[in-house]
Amino acid sequence: MIPAHTALANTAAAVKPRLGFIYIPHGAIERFWVPQGKGKDFQFSRILKPMEGVRDYVTVVTGLRNKSGERQNPPHGITEQTWLTCQDPQGSTWGPEAGISIDQMAAKQIGQDTPLSSLELCAEPGGATSYRGPNQSLPLEGNPRKVFYSMFGPGDSNTDRVARLKATDSLLDYVLESSRSLNRQLGAADRALVSDYLESVREVEGRVQKLMAKADSLGELPDAPRGTPDDFTELVDVQFEMMLLAFQTGQTRIASLRMIKEASMRTFPTVNVDEAFHPLSHHGEDPDKQEKLARVQTYQIERFARFAKRMTSVKEGDGNMLDNSIILYGSNLGNSDLHNCSQLPELVLGKGGGFKGGQHIAAPKDTPHANLLLTIAQRAGVKVEKFGDATGTFGEA
Repeated sequence: MIPAHTALANTAAAVKPRLGFIYIPHGAIERFWVPQGKGKDFQFSRILKPMEGVRDYVTVVTGLRNKSGERQNPPHGITEQTWLTCQDPQGSTWGPEAGISIDQMAAKQIGQDTPLSSLELCAEPGGATSYRGPNQSLPLEGNPRKVFYSMFGPGDSNTDRVARLKATDSLLDYVLESSRSLNRQLGAADRALVSDYLESVREVEGRVQKLMAKADSLGELPDAPRGTPDDFTELVDVQFEMMLLAFQTGQTRIASLRMIKEASMRTFPTVNVDEAFHPLSHHGEDPDKQEKLARVQTYQIERFARFAKRMTSVKEGDGNMLDNSIILYGSNLGNSDLHNCSQLPELVLGKGGGFKGGQHIAAPKDTPHANLLLTIAQRAGVKVEKFGDATGTFGEA
C-alpha cells in the first residue's frame, strides 16, 4: 500500500484510459465470491468463474470497507449513492446529498475533450450513483435508443444526423443571439436567470459542435436500438453494447452502468429464481436463499463477462480495448442480510493506467474502499491526492 501523498501515488499512465463503473446491488455471498489463494496464484470462486476467459485482465480486491455507507440499518439509497462518493450524506435517508463522485471528478479533468464528458446508464430506473456535487445527482438513462441519440444525434444515417445537428446548431445560434438582445433590457435579477439559461444553451451548443466535428470520422454506425427491450437480459446486454460503442467511437472516456437498482423487486426466472431480489437478499443465513442469491450474482457477472469479451474483440494498436481501460465492478454492500458495507465484492477489469491484472489482492480487513477509487483515478490521470477516507493506494495493483 502506498501512502496517498507520496510522489509514486500520483504517478499516472501517459495515455488516458477509459473508465467504467458497473454497480450491482445487495453485495455478494462471501464464500461464493472470495477467490482461493492470493496474488497471481489464485482460483476464481464460483461467482467469479465466468471471468476466467479474461483472467489476465482481472484484479480482484477483497477486504474493503466503505464507512460512508454505514448506519444502523442503512437504507439502500445510502449505499448506492456513497459507492463512488465515499462521503456520508449527512443524515439524509434517501436524499442525494453526497459529494462529488469519483467518475465526475474524472469527467471534469479528463472528459472535457469528448462530446460527452461522461455517460450514465441503467437497466432498471430509479436512484443514482454519480454526483457532480452535493444535491447534484446525474440521472440514469435506461432507454438504449435515447442513449444512442445522445451520442450520435437522431437519424438513421450519418448524413441525416449531420443535417439535423446543423439545424440544431443554427437554432442554438439564434437562441443565443436573441437572449443577448433580451438581456440588455432586463433587471439584475432577471439577467441572472437568463445567464443560467444561456450557460445551459452553451453547454448543448458545445456538445452539438463536438458531435458535428466527429460525425464524418465515425464511419458507418450500427442502427439505433429499437427502444427498451422487454427481455431484461437483452436490455442489460444492449446497454453494455452502448457503453462499448461510446468507448469505441470516442464519444466519451467515462461511463457507468447500474445493472439493477437497490431494493429491487425483480425476479430472475432465467436462473430459476422466482422470488423477488430484495426480500431474497435478507437471507437470514438460510442456505436455500443463499444458493438462489448466488445464482443471481453469477448471472450478473456473466453479463459483465460477455461485455469483457466484447472489449477484447476491439483491437487497439498491438492489444485490445481492455489494455486501455479500467472498469470497476462491484457493490457497496457486503452481507446484504446485515446491510453492512464491509468485505465488499470488488474487481477491476483492464490494464489501463498500468494495472497488472491476473491477481487477487487480499487487502487487510476494513481497508477503505476509497483507496481503490483513488488508485483508479490516479492511474487514469486524474490529479487528486485525497478522496473520501482514503489512507493510500494499491501500488501492487
